[in-house]
Amino acid sequence: MIKAILIFNNHGKPRLIRFYQYFAEDMQQQIIRETFHLVSKRDDNVCNFLEGGSLIGGSDYKLIYRHYATLYFVFCVDSSESELGILDLIQVFVETLDKCFENVCELDLIFHMDKVHYILQEVVMGGMVLETNMNEIVAQVELQTRMEKSEGGLSAAPARAVSAVKNMNLPEIPRNINIGDINIKVPNLSPF
Repeated sequence: MIKAILIFNNHGKPRLIRFYQYFAEDMQQQIIRETFHLVSKRDDNVCNFLEGGSLIGGSDYKLIYRHYATLYFVFCVDSSESELGILDLIQVFVETLDKCFENVCELDLIFHMDKVHYILQEVVMGGMVLETNMNEIVAQVELQTRMEKSEGGLSAAPARAVSAVKNMNLPEIPRNINIGDINIKVPNLSPF
């Protein structure tokens, strides 16, 4: 099972953090620092698998990572996962990001965090691998993008709401409301 997915740059700045096992926030920060130090000090010509750090479970867990340009993609998994399978999963995830963002870079992860999380959720959910077919993942992302565009996106929602209220065909607003012994006078309201 996948316990955590960490993406950070060459300087150790986290760009995507997803824990599938509960850790307190201060512990998460320590895990990120320790993982970065373990992974970043390794040469590029050595194996991409290593034992988990002391904070994340030691020898019971494995860190499987790939270094692309300025980003480290690290998956922390338990001993039941295949190292080569996870390495291939990282490749599928990165290629999917590359296809969705057309030459993905660190800035895409920063400025399009919602889309990156959506792509990740198409691949892994709850620590379990859902999909490894890149074409299927891209098709789902494109479907989500089309739905957002057809709805005008979240940023257009307030403008659509105001427009809908303006276009409502309301009868004359009552000036006096009488309910039993209660008499309410409604002040004159300016039109939109």
